[in-house]
Amino acid sequence: MTRDYIITLRCADQRGIVKTVADSVFESRGNIVDSAQFWDQPSNSFSLRMHVTVPQGESEALRANLESQLSRFDPILTIRPTEHKRKVLVLVSKADHCLRELLHQWDADELGADIVGVVSNHTDLQGVTEHFGVPFHHIPVTADSKPEAEARLTAVYAESGADFIVLARYMQVLSDGFCAQHEGQIINIHHSFLPGFKGAKPYHQAYDRGVKLIGATAHYVTGDLDEGPIIEQDVVRVSHRHSAENLVSIGRDVERRVLARAVRLHADDRVFPNGARTVVFDD
Repeated sequence: MTRDYIITLRCADQRGIVKTVADSVFESRGNIVDSAQFWDQPSNSFSLRMHVTVPQGESEALRANLESQLSRFDPILTIRPTEHKRKVLVLVSKADHCLRELLHQWDADELGADIVGVVSNHTDLQGVTEHFGVPFHHIPVTADSKPEAEARLTAVYAESGADFIVLARYMQVLSDGFCAQHEGQIINIHHSFLPGFKGAKPYHQAYDRGVKLIGATAHYVTGDLDEGPIIEQDVVRVSHRHSAENLVSIGRDVERRVLARAVRLHADDRVFPNGARTVVFDD
């Protein structure tokens, strides 16, 4: 019997990193199934993702070998058994298209992550959520109640055991403190091809500019609105015949596809934040 693991590593680029990882796997009687690595020359940062198998009794040896032999490189290292799926808490408001896509893919075992709860500042999507057997949490938000609402959100996140958060058209701006606390753990879908048309009503902004392409962007959330590192994007062609409302309708399909793909990439340890950018090892 063997067990599969995903190893990820980030550190400053140095000679011998890949060899050291490979030697650690070899010493644990393991085998490398797939490997991807990238050196970002401007920042001198190195990212590695490796899928390995080891005999069932060698799991602890693999971890010990990697941690001890790689320590001189001072890496950010993760070692995840593939059967352990990342857990996600989804935040929504009233728009349902992104949530329905995530729930559908989760129900079909195609999302690569387990949805452990849905949080909303409205109750419109409670029925949709509970239809899939997922816990629904109603946390109203006003300008005055935002600190209390985020405290409740923090409690739900902890109680659910979630590893990351997805904003599936959650129409509230999270505080700088909350964003900093969960850096690299919050994915947002923005309904434009960033960096164009940030902020509110991007489709209407696009219509006013007469663009011929509209798109959607999944990115990590930071304290700077719509400025976080980009994970995934896509576009669709439009024309002068389309109204602003047409653009909104057309864009929904792009949004849900882009967000679901970003969730899969993140959950499968394929996204490596690198300053304002990301390294993404596509599946």
